[in-house]
This record gives sequence, structure tokens and C-alpha cells, in this order.
Amino acid sequence: MYLALLREEGQGLAEYALILSIIAILAVAALLFISGDLTTLLSSVGSKL
Repeated sequence: MYLALLREEGQGLAEYALILSIIAILAVAALLFISGDLTTLLSSVGSKL
């Protein structure tokens, strides 16, 4: 009974790790996708200051 409970907790942790890794990959992809526009925007804001 106790071993089955440990396996379920491990499965939950693995699911959380998978979700966090997918979110991290999507965030990096989004940053890479908008990096050119972001650089231009920050440069224009910096030059106006």
C-alpha cells in the first residue's frame, strides 16, 4: 500500500516537471521569436532617453 502511494507521488512530480519544461521551452521560443523586435524597441527607447 505504501509503495503504491510513493509511485503515485513520483508520477505527479514527473507530470509537474514535464509541464514546467514545456512552459520553459515555449518561453524561450517566444523570446527568440520576438528578440529582433524587442532589441529594436529597447534601442529606440534608450536613444530617446
